[in-house]
Amino acid sequence: MPQGLKTLTRYTIESEHRHPGSSGEFSGLVNVVATAAKIIANQVTRGAIIGHTAGEGSVRRRLDALTNEIMVAQTQWTGHLSALLSEQMTQVLPVAHTQRRGKYLLAFDSLDGASNIDVNLPVGSIFSILRAPDHLSDDPTAQATDADFLQPGTQQVCAGFTLYGPATMLVLTTGSGVDGFTLDREIGAFVLTHPNMRIADDTSGFAINAANERFWERPVRRYVHECFEGVDGPRGRDFNMRWVASLVADTFHILTRGGVYLYPRDTRNPARPGRVSLLYGANPIAFIVEQAGGAATTGTERVMTVRPTEVHQRVPFIFGSRHEVLRIERYHREPDAGPSFDSSLFGSRSLFRPARHERAQG
Repeated sequence: MPQGLKTLTRYTIESEHRHPGSSGEFSGLVNVVATAAKIIANQVTRGAIIGHTAGEGSVRRRLDALTNEIMVAQTQWTGHLSALLSEQMTQVLPVAHTQRRGKYLLAFDSLDGASNIDVNLPVGSIFSILRAPDHLSDDPTAQATDADFLQPGTQQVCAGFTLYGPATMLVLTTGSGVDGFTLDREIGAFVLTHPNMRIADDTSGFAINAANERFWERPVRRYVHECFEGVDGPRGRDFNMRWVASLVADTFHILTRGGVYLYPRDTRNPARPGRVSLLYGANPIAFIVEQAGGAATTGTERVMTVRPTEVHQRVPFIFGSRHEVLRIERYHREPDAGPSFDSSLFGSRSLFRPARHERAQG
């Protein structure tokens, strides 16, 4: 390994040394999660092979199940955790009281962006670490339940995500900024390559699935229409739009180049206005984004202060460059402001219907 490069193992140990009395349990847990990520990265790169040799089901379903099994197998019996929660599990998986238990809870999505697997686009894993409630350590026979995970995002002690792309990346926060690590396959270790990642306050880029425009609430339609109007609109500058359908890929893009991500509340199902999981999606990403200088909101509330009511709860999710997120929040406080929208984004301008000033010039 080149001189000067810092491995994740060294990074976590040095971090614990700055906190007298630390047991090493936390650094051990982070490194176990990193090991699971290495194994998952290897399986993701073999996705088509796995799907073919399985002989049944899609690559996506097979990898969803396999990556979840990997994360559980690598972390459950290490002695660092009292329980685990994932998107693939209907309820919390407690560590048996007959096994050594630790003082942390782990919530994760082992394969975010799984719909991209079949078309070879970026995917990743997301994780959140919480402290286990005292009653689990006070009573050796007690077992964790769903209620133990119902903590707001402000209670997280660590959050991170991995991105399985041309390089395997791990982005991590423990509440003192955000650092990015790249997997060096020659030595089999994550090394610090992106220290102190920061999100610019301003941006001219946004990520949203424009196909859902007809379901958006008026404040979001107002914001997106203003971006599309570009230099001739109220924003006075042009914007770029992107959508990868991978939360981790869009987050990494925002961490490195700025931008704002919108998966807003919509009107399709009043009982399910949000689409992003709170405990193992929005909260860990919001923690990372805030630690990098950005902001994260549901549109009406800071994500990390949302009180969870059930473990698979989903919320609207908007995050990224602070000034844009604050603008979107302001638009939600002014739900009747701005122009009315009787047509879609492309109703007045498309390949087949040029804008009014273009028709006039013709």
